[in-house]
Amino acid sequence: MALPRTYTSDVMADAVRQVEAARAAGRRGPISAVARELHLDRRLLQTWVTTARTHATGAPTASSTHTGVDPVLLPDGLLHCRFCRHPMTAVFTWAGLVYDCPPPCRRPVLNATAVASAIGEVVLRHAAHLVPALTQPKAAGIAAGHADRLITRIAAGSHPSDLRITWPTTRPPRPVPPGHLHLARNLTGTDPQRARTVLRNILAGIDPATTATEAVHADAAHLLAPLLHGQAAARWADYAHRSLACLHGPTHPHTLAAAHTLATAHRQVGHHQRAYHLLRELADHLAATAGPDAHPTLAVRATTALVLHDLGHHHAAHTLLTDTIDRHHRAHPGHPATARMTAHLNQLWHHHTTHHDSSPGAAVNPPASVMQA
Repeated sequence: MALPRTYTSDVMADAVRQVEAARAAGRRGPISAVARELHLDRRLLQTWVTTARTHATGAPTASSTHTGVDPVLLPDGLLHCRFCRHPMTAVFTWAGLVYDCPPPCRRPVLNATAVASAIGEVVLRHAAHLVPALTQPKAAGIAAGHADRLITRIAAGSHPSDLRITWPTTRPPRPVPPGHLHLARNLTGTDPQRARTVLRNILAGIDPATTATEAVHADAAHLLAPLLHGQAAARWADYAHRSLACLHGPTHPHTLAAAHTLATAHRQVGHHQRAYHLLRELADHLAATAGPDAHPTLAVRATTALVLHDLGHHHAAHTLLTDTIDRHHRAHPGHPATARMTAHLNQLWHHHTTHHDSSPGAAVNPPASVMQA
């Protein structure tokens, strides 16, 4: 008997977007039509659409826990297979949402909700203060989303309770030699590899989830995050933003710069919704301090448009970027950023037309660069 097919969250989200686009265009039977085009089972696609609508409206689903809160998956890259040692990915199958490994690993899949619940209980037991009080008592599913602030790595065995947790190092931070932070700042543009080495030495022994805030470590983390990739960049960017906000306040220029770095890190790892909310808050702060037509404000608005495109809101992204270009051209005539914004707009339009003209499932990469203020 053939094994059931698995689908990544990107495939599921793209299929749901195509259904919504077909419905908006007035096509009859949009779910059946898209299912035929993508060679999907209609009932499976109907489940994806229903789940997406439920999350959009905030209504509880049948899979909700007794607290009424939908379970949250573990942060990306935290769960690894004990057999093949590769990261495990959350995929949707006929058995529901599970964690699985890429081929050729043939390990049994793990129920994603059970794994998240088990890790969430660990987080609540050891560091409940890291979890926002969205429910009373705090839900394990919510706590699981904050596991990377407490846990370095999780190795999964053959069942959801067979989990080996790696905790971060607890050695005290080293004293920072005078001048090292200044040296690293000067090296970031000329020798990023050496800058990474210097910054990692400054941050040796620092746990970005629990270490007390010090200005030198916050500044070093802010410099290090853009030099890294993936979850490591997001963790250090989050530490820098939280620390600088605590030290200087949420509207201080250093804190706003760290918010932009954090939004960029979230976007690079696919956390587009988090990036969008950070950029919206950043644009509001800049509009209040620098002015609604200041170059930094409009640059952040342009980046927000790109994130809207990442989220699938192509019309809203096109409208926002067009308006931003017009305002930037009038407020800053001759500024080179206007040409960069226009190039991004052309990429959005090219992606939109190519996406609609290509066959279903064709791979088209959206613009990946971010506006530089």
